[in-house]
Amino acid sequence: MTVDLNPETDLVLVREINAPREILYTCWTTPEHLVHWFVPKPHKVTACELDVRPGGKCNTTFEVDGTEMANNGVYLEVIPNEKLVFTDTYTEGWKPNPEPFMTAILTFEDIGNGRTRYTAVARHRSKETAESHKQMGFYDGWGTVVTQLEEYAQGLK
Repeated sequence: MTVDLNPETDLVLVREINAPREILYTCWTTPEHLVHWFVPKPHKVTACELDVRPGGKCNTTFEVDGTEMANNGVYLEVIPNEKLVFTDTYTEGWKPNPEPFMTAILTFEDIGNGRTRYTAVARHRSKETAESHKQMGFYDGWGTVVTQLEEYAQGLK
């Protein structure tokens, strides 16, 4: 599954993960699993509400250094075990977010032997927003989260 990328506004992380895509998809779409790996430790998810369907809510709240941060959005596209697209441009009920940050495009490609090519795209509204996200530590942070996801998913096999 390919995604048309814009190098000025899209940040991309690709990893081969030693876990089947069905388990990774379940980890992304089930609150009981997502809370275990979704933010780099020692930070933690404090709330998670997912309604995994186009237009359904995709709400997470996490704690970073004692500060809670709500991240509310909606799913735009859902293809079970293959693709998830969600954004904070809108919240549940298609209410515009006054300060949107990004749209995430996740793909899960079976590469055999219980392994998955996992691609995460963080798509931004402007070059400046993408650069800001990069400077915030996109690659290190999202890379750490993918490692945590893999470790957690392996425990579910």
